[in-house]
Parts: sequence; C-alpha cells; structure tokens
Amino acid sequence: MKKMLFLVNMVSGKGAINTKLGQVIDIFNKGGYDVTVHVTQCKKDALNVAKERAGEFDLIVCSGGDGTLDEVVSGVLRSKTDIPVGYIPAGSTNDYSRSLDLPKNIIRAAENVVHGRPYPCDVGQFNKEHFIYVAAWGVFSEVSYETPQSLKNSLGYLAYVLGGVKSLAEIKFLKMEIDCDGEKVIDEFMFGMVTNSARVGGFKIPGGNNMDLSDGLFEVMFIRKPRNILDINNIVGAILLRNIEEEYMFYRKASTVKIRCNEEVKWTLDGENGGSHKNVSIKNLYRAVEIIRPEKYYKELGRR
Repeated sequence: MKKMLFLVNMVSGKGAINTKLGQVIDIFNKGGYDVTVHVTQCKKDALNVAKERAGEFDLIVCSGGDGTLDEVVSGVLRSKTDIPVGYIPAGSTNDYSRSLDLPKNIIRAAENVVHGRPYPCDVGQFNKEHFIYVAAWGVFSEVSYETPQSLKNSLGYLAYVLGGVKSLAEIKFLKMEIDCDGEKVIDEFMFGMVTNSARVGGFKIPGGNNMDLSDGLFEVMFIRKPRNILDINNIVGAILLRNIEEEYMFYRKASTVKIRCNEEVKWTLDGENGGSHKNVSIKNLYRAVEIIRPEKYYKELGRR
C-alpha cells in the first residue's frame, strides 16, 4: 500500500471534519493508502510536521482551511521533496479550494484525493516566507476574515467595506513604489494584493475569470486613493462588476513584484499575519507544488 500522511485541523470551520473523519479514512484505505493521522496541535504544527516527515510518505493530505493548506505547502517546500498534496477544504472561507474547483462536500473531496491527479500550482515567495494564494495589505485585508459570510455573498467583501465608508478621512492611504517585472509606478493606494486565486476573503476579484494557477504569473491589484466619495462609489461599482478600471486601480500580471514604502505596512499571507514591512519582494515560484485536482484539469494541462 502507498503511504499517506493525513494532517487534520479539528477546529477549522467549526470542526466540520470531525463527524466525517472515519468515513474519510475509510475512503483512503479503500483507495490503497496506509494512513497516518496527525491532528494539528497549534499554529505552524502542520508546517513543521510536513517539513520533517514529507520524505516518509507518498502523499500528504490536509483537512482544514486555506491557512492549513498554506502551512502544509510551506512545509513541503522546506522539506525539499516533490511529494504531492491533497486538500479537503473544511474551513469557513475556502477561497483557494474554489479556485482549485475542489468539491465542497467533505466526502466528495476525499474521493477526489483518491481519484484526482496531481496538478502543478504556482506558489508565492514573500521575502523569506511562502503563500499559496494571496499577499495583501490595507483595511480590507485586516478584517476580511471577520466579516459574516452572508454579507460577503450578498454584496462582495470589498464593495461591502467601501460602501460603509462615509468619509475619506476613515481610510488610510500609503504612498508606494511598485515594480512589476520592471514596470514601475508611484502613487497613493488604499489597498493592495498579489494573488493567485479567483477569490479572496470570500469575494470574487476583478480579473479572476482569467485566472491560471500554473502560468507563473500573479494578478497584482492596487486600489488608488479616491479623490472623493463619488470615486468610492465608482470603485464599488467596478468591484461588483469585476471590472478593471485603470483610473481607480493598478492591475498587472507579473512574476515578480517589489513594493517599497517609507513606513511599515502590515501584510496578511493567506489570511494570516504576515508581519510589517517597508520593503517587500514577491516572487512567483513556477509550478512549485503539485495539488490534487479533478481529472479534467490534468487533461487540460496536457493540451497546453
């Protein structure tokens, strides 16, 4: 039998995996895997276990939210192995799993691990850290995972936040120099993100329809400083329609992004604290990890 390391976050998504754990392991056993289960004990535990034990197994599978997947992928990269990763999304938001088009149902997601195929995905390097799908800064990134999902679903998260802004004085703007593959721009911005996902914080991002998880390019979007409340309304409209409006947004596809600011900027990486930095260097690690996706995506990859 092939050997699987199954890392389980029992508290993610209000413990969604707990009542299904026996069924999931049974699916893995019937699929030909000898399963070793490790329940994560604390933050970074999945990262450390994946790093230390990746070489012992044929496959690493994790169940939890996107933050759990982020830890596992970071651990695999640090282990210097090429072991594929399976993912059973069981978090509250599951942005990246939707970009991967993984089943929402836990049992079906477990079946995908057995019957799907490894698909090469890009990974982001943020200074010395890694992220799977988004590095972001600004008021939206700081509270994105605290907003009720019902509000995100009904309006879209950025539009929801911007719609509540009554005065420009409520928003903090930062002057930044952004370098995207050698193209430089200096301007004042209120929000920025470098992403490899069609969804962030529960909302569909502008430009997300053309997302490719394995093309070596990020989607880079920074929202410029609005001149007045009317500009905010126009930004909300663009976000709702998922349009790129150059007047209000700086949007590019790039493999490397360098960002400089004269003050410390608080970043989030895949929804977790990424620290505060004045200078940031972000690099796309082309097809750095294989994640199991439905068979159809492997076939499409072969036709490129």
